[in-house]
This record gives sequence, C-alpha cells and structure tokens, in this order.
Amino acid sequence: MWRNWYTRMSKEHVASALRVQVSPSAFLKTNAHQLMSHDPLAIIFVSNGPGELATWVKPLAKELHQQIALRPKAKTSSISLDLVLVPCPNATGNENLVAQKWFQFENIIKAKNFWKLLIKPKKFGSWPSKGLVIFLGGDQFWSVLLSARLGYLHMTYAEWIARWPCWNNRIVAMSESIVEKIPRRIQNRCSVIGDLTADLTETAKIDDPLPSGKWVALMPGSKSAKLKIGIPFFLDVADKISKSMPDCNFIIPLAPTTNIDEIKYFGSRKNPISKQYKSGVKSITEANNKEARRILITNNSTVILVQEKHPAYSDLSQCDIALTTVGANTAELGSLNIPMIVIVPTQHILVMEAWDGLVGLIARLPILKWCFGLIISFVKLKKRRFMAWPNISAKKMIVPERIGHITTAQIAKETIDWLNSPSRLSGQKEDLQALRGEKGATKKFCQEIINLLEEKKLLS
Repeated sequence: MWRNWYTRMSKEHVASALRVQVSPSAFLKTNAHQLMSHDPLAIIFVSNGPGELATWVKPLAKELHQQIALRPKAKTSSISLDLVLVPCPNATGNENLVAQKWFQFENIIKAKNFWKLLIKPKKFGSWPSKGLVIFLGGDQFWSVLLSARLGYLHMTYAEWIARWPCWNNRIVAMSESIVEKIPRRIQNRCSVIGDLTADLTETAKIDDPLPSGKWVALMPGSKSAKLKIGIPFFLDVADKISKSMPDCNFIIPLAPTTNIDEIKYFGSRKNPISKQYKSGVKSITEANNKEARRILITNNSTVILVQEKHPAYSDLSQCDIALTTVGANTAELGSLNIPMIVIVPTQHILVMEAWDGLVGLIARLPILKWCFGLIISFVKLKKRRFMAWPNISAKKMIVPERIGHITTAQIAKETIDWLNSPSRLSGQKEDLQALRGEKGATKKFCQEIINLLEEKKLLS
C-alpha cells in the first residue's frame, strides 16, 4: 500500500513539476508587505541540524515575515509558516526547542515524528490544500517526499548540488556551478542567489562581539578519535603562540557531539598522547559574562575561551584564523570565510582513527583494528588528494593542509606568520568567498518564493 501510494504521488509530482515554466527572477514593483493569499496556504521549511537552522532557516524566516504577512506573527493571515525537522545523525535533538524560541513558526514537527507526518499528516494538524515545501537542510529526498505527500509545490536551496531537479518547481542555487550540473531542459527552473551564510559575519560582530584583539579558533575535532590527538596538540600550539604573541586570544567552539568532560580527559595525563606534550588542561571554570563561556587555563597559563553553545558561528565569524582537523568543520569555516590551517599530525599514526567515511569505519574495526588502521593510514597518506572541503570544491589548494610528521612549534610559527600578514588572510578570505557566491542571498531567496507563489496564483 505504501509503495503504491508513494509511486502514484511521485509520478504526479514529477509530471506537475515538468509542466512548470519559471520566469526569470525580478523584484516586485508592489509593496511586499501587502502580499496575501485569499485561500489557506502553508509554507513549510524542511531542515535538520543546528548549523542549517542558525544560518539558513532563521535568517530566511525572519526576512520572509517582513515580506509576507504570515502566521504566527500576523495572526489574521491565511498563510502559515511551518518547520518540519528531518532525521539527521549530526542533529542534537534540541533543534525544535531552539526554533520555538524564535517565535517564527506556527507549527514545528520534531524529527522523530517525520515518518508519522508522512503516513498520517492530519495527526499533526489541518494542512491546507495548497502550499510550498522548501528544502533547507538534510537529505533533499525528505522534502521531495513531503511535498509529494501533501501535494504541495517544491523548492530546494542547493548549496553544492540539486539531487532531484526534476522534482522541483524551483531551485535556488549558491553558485553557477550547480546550474551546470542540472539537465539543460530544466535549467530555467534554477536561479543563482548566492550564499545564505554570506551576511552572517557582519551581523555576528554587531550582535555578539568578542573582546578586541587577534583571535584564533581551535577546532580539534568532534569525536573521541580526533580529540585524543587534537586536544593535546592544539593546546600545546596555543601555548607556543601565546608565548610569542601574548596579546593573542583563543577560543574552542565545542561540537555538539562532545562536552567539557571529554576536553578535561583528553587534556589530562590520562590520555597517553597528552604525555608527549608539555601542555594540558590545568582548569576549566565558568566565565564571568552574559554569554557564559567557560575559561580553560592550560598548564602554561594560556587562557582559552570554551564556547558550549552550538553552532558557535557568532564567535567563529570574528576569528582571524582557525586551526582545525579534517572533516565537516572545514566546510563550516569555508562557509563563514574564516581563514584556516588544516592539521593532521601523523606521528600518532598507530592510534589514528580520524579518517572520515568508509575508511574511517574500517580503521575502527574492533578485530585487527591495529593492523587495518595502520595500513589504511599509510595508503591514505601516500595517495591522498585534497582533504579540506574548500580545496576539494575548488580542486586546488586554497587553504593550507599540514599533514605529516608536524610539530606544534611549526604550526605555531605558521599561525603567527599568517596573523602578521593581513594581506594573506584577506587573500584566503576572498578565495573562500569566491567559492560561496555573493551576499544578499536571503532577500533574493524570499523574492524567488514570492515569484513562484505569484506564478501559481497563490499570492495576490
């Protein structure tokens, strides 16, 4: 029964999408605040983790409320703005609580209820017969399923690729390269609007400023396999930088998958790798400010702020440079245009379990773990290509990757060289920005939503 329903709905949705002719984007001549719908209409954002909520969902919801009268803010409006969260391994499970505090959405569906929503939508309220589902994070197929189930229009924000272009009435893309990957016959459905995170940096500096001075973000990893090496290594780097540049400030933005106790453990002598470095965690105390950032003191008295709030984009966007291990954090830093140095010290190869993807899973097998881990690490290093996401995307070296038998003294010296060269930092920021697209994407996105709804005669 489920398979028959899904097949029927999918075919009907695809057929509907193929009949749509999308006109080029243009700014409305009418006052956006006067736009309204005479019939009930639902606009549904589909998203997943904390990063997408903070950088995509929240700014777009805020702007859309300014352009169209929407519930819950406009109580008499016939149009509602809703949020549906989808399953995601990187989610914290508290996304619905965070979104509730914004007062932007009339209904918020938790990720654990997504499949129940698909099977029986009426269990979660009375959905209008017309609406628009907008993908803003997670697996793009979830929003395809939801739009097909409800019989709504479908729109996708494509950061790197649009995976189901034929099932979209409109695609808004971060860059031109995404359009080139879409079949020619439907490229007219795609508009390039730029990067939704591009305006975040300036906003963060105004809303939540860090104390003045040079700031270095330390990002040792999000899981035990990386923290085991990253914490002692990065703390030692911070000590050496602080000794040569006493006015330099440091911050560790904690990933949602780790906590203060792990930082303490891996920065103590209980961690075998920590014994190979002079630094470590001396103490972690509460900070005396409204942000409640904690203060970490190293054994050599270097002061490091620890931000537990996630995502810490407000703090990160104000840093001059980041020292990071490989992984998704390189993509996050790239999206914020934060210059970075990517670090993998391979002198700890016997305990390296930090590789991502399938090879990372194999390297952590409980049986023959030592042998497999060693072989995989050697092969990975010998035949490696780019490891940082900005370099992978650009297919060239944009951010430095320091992978090998590297010392904390080498990384400290290179970091200081970068900090003392504003032109180099600006150059890397420009290269990162070029990958992401222009600013002003949020307003352009809202305009695309309005255009589509007008074309379908759902707004007047």
